[in-house]
Amino acid sequence: MMKEGHKIKMVVPGSIGDELELEPGDRVLAVNDQQIEDVFDYHYLINDEYIELTVQKADGEEWLLEIEKDAEEDLGIEFESSLMDDYHSCTNKCIFCFIDQLPKGMRSTMYFKDDDSRLSFLQGNYITLTNMKDKDLDRIIKYKLSPINISVHTTNPELRCMMLHNRFAGKIMEQIQKLYEAGVLMNGQIVLCKNVNDGDELRKTIGDLGEFLPYMESLSVVPVGLSDHRDGLYPLEPFTPEDAREVIDIIHGYQEIFMEEYGTHFVHASDEWYILADAPLPEEENYDGYVQLENGVGMLRLQEREFHEALDEDIYENMSGAPEEREKNKHCTIATGKLAGPFLRELVADLNVHYPNIQVDVVEVTNYFFGPRITVSGLLTGQDIIRALKERNLGSELLLPINVLRSGEDVLLDDVHVKEIEKTLQVPVRIVQSNGKDLYDALIS
Repeated sequence: MMKEGHKIKMVVPGSIGDELELEPGDRVLAVNDQQIEDVFDYHYLINDEYIELTVQKADGEEWLLEIEKDAEEDLGIEFESSLMDDYHSCTNKCIFCFIDQLPKGMRSTMYFKDDDSRLSFLQGNYITLTNMKDKDLDRIIKYKLSPINISVHTTNPELRCMMLHNRFAGKIMEQIQKLYEAGVLMNGQIVLCKNVNDGDELRKTIGDLGEFLPYMESLSVVPVGLSDHRDGLYPLEPFTPEDAREVIDIIHGYQEIFMEEYGTHFVHASDEWYILADAPLPEEENYDGYVQLENGVGMLRLQEREFHEALDEDIYENMSGAPEEREKNKHCTIATGKLAGPFLRELVADLNVHYPNIQVDVVEVTNYFFGPRITVSGLLTGQDIIRALKERNLGSELLLPINVLRSGEDVLLDDVHVKEIEKTLQVPVRIVQSNGKDLYDALIS
């Protein structure tokens, strides 16, 4: 921490900080006479029944506050930076990095690559560990930060150095071993690249990481995303349906082994593999409680379950009579990526059995901004949505999944605002949360 300390952004009314007359603009200089490097130092130091807080008021006056409280009671103050420190940027040059595949001219923040262990704990981000020294791992262990989400990709040291273009990347097994011995919970991720870390290399990586069970709790395998903006980058190829079936077979084979030995499937294929292979999604019990949901593992299956639960509850509580008597009339449109389109149509068909007069048009939007090989809804842009829908009768409203928006904003990746879509298409836009119940409610309301 620098001498200027950490600036308070907000004080929760009725909190300890409020009772001590702390205010936005005040700076916390130290806790128990120890400087604070980041948010983990802060929470570790205040987690006691008695603390001394050194604060610099906005007028420059310094206060030494003696505080008695419950051991784990928070002070109720928020800082200008959630980390209370600068973000740690990525030092790699991964052959599959999607940020390197972004078109020019986007918002500058889009090109920032984070690789910060603190964000792994706070936000679930996956990190490579390449910019971490022994002392950084020791801090994770000291503060009992769990789980840590690790982008492994391969356990072959030479191959990992090549894939990440970082000479320090080959130490991954030593780093995981240290976290394992300390009992730190971990989740792993493999971004699979054709003819690079697939096949036997994939088998080796799964087998190696399985040795760290139970502290390595889960492992996801996701296909590399390839945009149309790869000039000068490593020549990666897209996976074929046959490739996808091979990947699924490898993963299912290991799932049987891990299930028999540890009672968990451990390794999971993302939904994209099953769609590409035209293979059925696994049953819900295969997802081990959806531990890798943020990596697209089981999202479709979970949404399906939530949708049908909402439908069944509706039928049980509110509906009677034959389908033809249910005269609710509605016409709306769902815009989605090509990946989820067929799946959403199946849900709509199930809905129409009970609500035959609700017309839902599911439109798969081609991604021209990044390239048509990008098929997930989370990378759709406003301009591509407008392009796909401008000549269509959209009905009474347009439904967009929440993952098309920047976090906490009503703006899409290309800086097109939701209001601009509404104005251009002359239709109200409803943002649908990522759960099946919210989708169901949006369709019948």
